[in-house]
Amino acid sequence: MILQRHKLLLGSNSPRRKELLSNAGFDFEVLKIEMDESLPAGHGIPAEEIPQYLAEQKANSVKHLLKDEVLITADTLVFLGDEILGKPTDRTDAFAMLKKLNNATHTVITGVCLMTQNQTILFKDKTEVQFAELSDDEINHYIDTYKPYDKAGAYGAQDWIGLVGIQSLKGSYFNVMGLPVHLLYQKLKDIK
Repeated sequence: MILQRHKLLLGSNSPRRKELLSNAGFDFEVLKIEMDESLPAGHGIPAEEIPQYLAEQKANSVKHLLKDEVLITADTLVFLGDEILGKPTDRTDAFAMLKKLNNATHTVITGVCLMTQNQTILFKDKTEVQFAELSDDEINHYIDTYKPYDKAGAYGAQDWIGLVGIQSLKGSYFNVMGLPVHLLYQKLKDIK
């Protein structure tokens, strides 16, 4: 790999992020990160900065990095107007989220943190997604078949609902999947 000057660590439980990094030709090791993704009370963080904040919190939960290691963490959220749609808590929540996204345009923001022993780089990417109108039966089929409980906004662009329901995208498709690989590649060049 052209940029493989450092040992890359992916701090993520997401199979999609693993797949995207692999498809981009990166060699990396996966670190499982378990943390509470809720925001502190009265946080005052602007909505569009929350994905970066959460990505940095994930990185900060890793206690020790070696000299040649670069930790990559990310967080993706779906925004429908002023409402933030994270991961659904259950089937009812997933259905409610998908009904809101139905026949509407929403924004997907992924925040990314690159961390070394002495450097932290934060960045984000934003994509607008236009959903087609889907029937309740189609939404129920998707939830029952794909169980999208680990996905912000209760859907995966790479799943059936993305294939039949996304009418258009303005921005990066891979950002909607959970990792803006094109920006990650550029930012890795800035790592000393």
